[in-house]
Amino acid sequence: MSVIDWTDLFKDYKGMWVALKDDEKTVIAHGEKASEVWAEAKKIIPKPILMQVPSEMVAFVG
Repeated sequence: MSVIDWTDLFKDYKGMWVALKDDEKTVIAHGEKASEVWAEAKKIIPKPILMQVPSEMVAFVG
């Protein structure tokens, strides 16, 4: 398992919902409402990854 740097996601989509391709890097949809982002992403790929980008950058080790 490799570490993925989502620093750019934080900069560009802070506090928003994003749908990612299975590479866990490529944003295919984004917005304020999870349901709308999910619906838009499902038009592009069958199994998008949906996540909410934190509104604040915090350190996590685990």
